[in-house]
Amino acid sequence: MAAATIVASQLASCALAHADDKPGRTTGTPPKPAQNLSSAHAEIDTEHIFGFSMGSDIGKPGEIEVEFENVGAFGKRSGSYAAWANLNQVKYTVSDNFRIAPGFSLGGQHISGVPGLADHRDLAFSGVALELRYKLVDRAVAPFGLTLHAQPGWSRIDDATGLHIAQYGAEFAALFDRELVKDRLFAAFNVWYGTGGTREIVTNLWRHDSEMQLQAAISYAVQPDLLFGLGVRYARAYDGGALDRFLGDAVFAGPTFSYSISKEVGISGTWQMQVAGKALGDNRSLNLEQFERHQALLRINLHF
Repeated sequence: MAAATIVASQLASCALAHADDKPGRTTGTPPKPAQNLSSAHAEIDTEHIFGFSMGSDIGKPGEIEVEFENVGAFGKRSGSYAAWANLNQVKYTVSDNFRIAPGFSLGGQHISGVPGLADHRDLAFSGVALELRYKLVDRAVAPFGLTLHAQPGWSRIDDATGLHIAQYGAEFAALFDRELVKDRLFAAFNVWYGTGGTREIVTNLWRHDSEMQLQAAISYAVQPDLLFGLGVRYARAYDGGALDRFLGDAVFAGPTFSYSISKEVGISGTWQMQVAGKALGDNRSLNLEQFERHQALLRINLHF
């Protein structure tokens, strides 16, 4: 009789222990969820945290994003000069590695008393573009990220002068980035190349030009939704569509910021000043022939 009691007690203990393992029980310590190894990378989207430079992130499959990008250029050697270029895009991430983004642009200029440029003041629709991006290396599973960028486009207004043109061109880039300190410090390096053919409506003459840029930037997360950093760009301008004849270069540097107002709305930008440069045949400091004294960017992103 005592043996039967002992066996019954042991069976009851086993049953209770088995019941504790069943889902829905509140007793005992619940198992810890599996850790997402790439969660740190998913928290901060690096695409727009570097100002003019770009990170390698392209969003998640099925994600739709509307972007309003505004670029201002200010200051020539003399006179009054201000130009504004606006690109509006709808970005759709097709897969883990590919994104497409059609868009249209607006432009405006306020030019007065600048040697070599006609006085001009206008605001108009300036063209269309199609951005394509392919993520070649995912930074979530590799030491760095790499995305390839291509953007063909057509323009009817020259952003710098406001003249009516017919321009066909494209830009290409390799966008590298890396997380230097987990969740805190990020770095980017970009190589950009742009080329185009332009027909001036007034003269019916064609010209071809091209430009190459090397860009580097670093960004620090003060909070997960607020980052500050510094960007540097080295730009070279050429006559000819394939970097044929060197015209001049310039170095720009300035602070950057990125702020996620909410999960759906983000704002980012930079203000960069030309700190060095030289135009071909001009011994004066800075290159204010092909470039401006200041360049600024303000970008607004809406996620759906």
